[in-house]
Amino acid sequence: MPESAVKVRGRAASTFRGSRREVALPEDSIRAVIFDIGQVIVRVDVPRAAEALGRPAGLTARHVLDAVERDARLRDFQEGRLTPREWHAHLAQRFGFPYTLEEFRTIWNSALDPTPLLEESLFADLGRRFRLVLLSNTDPLHVTHMEESFGFVKHFPARVYSCSVGVSKPHAEIYRKALAGAGASAANVLYVDDVLEYVEAGRAAGLEAVRFTDREQLLSELRRRGLLG
Repeated sequence: MPESAVKVRGRAASTFRGSRREVALPEDSIRAVIFDIGQVIVRVDVPRAAEALGRPAGLTARHVLDAVERDARLRDFQEGRLTPREWHAHLAQRFGFPYTLEEFRTIWNSALDPTPLLEESLFADLGRRFRLVLLSNTDPLHVTHMEESFGFVKHFPARVYSCSVGVSKPHAEIYRKALAGAGASAANVLYVDDVLEYVEAGRAAGLEAVRFTDREQLLSELRRRGLLG
């Protein structure tokens, strides 16, 4: 997948121009911050969607969840090789539900809690001084829903979605694409994710990485690095 698949606007430089002021950055400082989305910015409740998908056939949420997680086509959907229509048809046949594509879209997106774990003002503050990048293993349905429903997205000029770039974490290639979106060397980029495997892969790519556990822990990590205004 070409680099142009990464949604990027503008370039990072040794001087970052925010919405109101220009800030000179030392050569060894953090210049960009990469954030995961699920369970970091947006709470994800997959069993909620799984319960609705299994209800018509009397299947439990656990049965549906386990089946989807083991389904080889899930990776295809999350890496853009399967359209939403194809994914809907595949699951409808597998679980015997009668939902239309639009009904399925609503159920699938119900896994994304409407109240973010982190407030938009945090990203507005960080975005005035650092280039912000989203890095997520996700699918086209969730991407459309998030970009239409959540205000935090507008603070991220670079967005690297697995379904857009054709590769998922923890593959090294997706971290290279995130760095391209950050416009900075790995040593000047902080990466935040809740999954230890992905944090370790980020460190292997040269990023300074933090494993997210909760809001207060993240704010503490940001303050310790002098990244909060």
